[in-house]
Amino acid sequence: MNKFILPAIAVVAALGAGGWWYSSQSTPTPTASGVESASPVQSHELDFPLGNPNAPVTVVEYSSFTCPHCATFNQGPYEQLKADFIDTGRIQYIKREVYFDRYGLWAGMVARCGGGERYHGIVEMLYDQQREWAGANDPAQVAANLRRLGRQAGMNDAELNACLEDADTALALTEFYQANAEADNIRATPTFIINGQSYQNMPYDEFARVLTEKLGG
Repeated sequence: MNKFILPAIAVVAALGAGGWWYSSQSTPTPTASGVESASPVQSHELDFPLGNPNAPVTVVEYSSFTCPHCATFNQGPYEQLKADFIDTGRIQYIKREVYFDRYGLWAGMVARCGGGERYHGIVEMLYDQQREWAGANDPAQVAANLRRLGRQAGMNDAELNACLEDADTALALTEFYQANAEADNIRATPTFIINGQSYQNMPYDEFARVLTEKLGG
């Protein structure tokens, strides 16, 4: 197994300051653009797709809540893509989480506390406030920061504690991440699978050009 993919068994079965703990943190390496994905592009019950499910183009974004480049993408190019391609129904867009560290997993669990209706709003908050909640060296402080963010999204402490201590969800998310990351050869974030083809991070103009070409011009 590639060392950059954290296996499900690496999620240590011990509840700590934030819930489940990852055993290690790895640094991803770049991926090549234009590589064909090994997995079909399809949604899963752990996905919360946006846009048109019947669109001829599906984009799967692999990103980590603790990745600064992912935050930059989501605060810039993604907003333009959402306005021009997602909200207009031209494409389907799926965000899939990458867990290179325990904080990213905790954030993913908090994002799901409110279900599908709140998920994307909480994701935006996680990226917008990434420096504030993820910048602490103390895991207990990071967990407290995530709880504070969850309260901003309208959840109470009991709901947040239940989410962060949900071992079944932690394992399910980790296994889902592992399977998809292996199938799509994810080694860096953000990486995009567009109709089965892999692309590295790119500015909006280039992204829009690729999508327009796949939509038939």
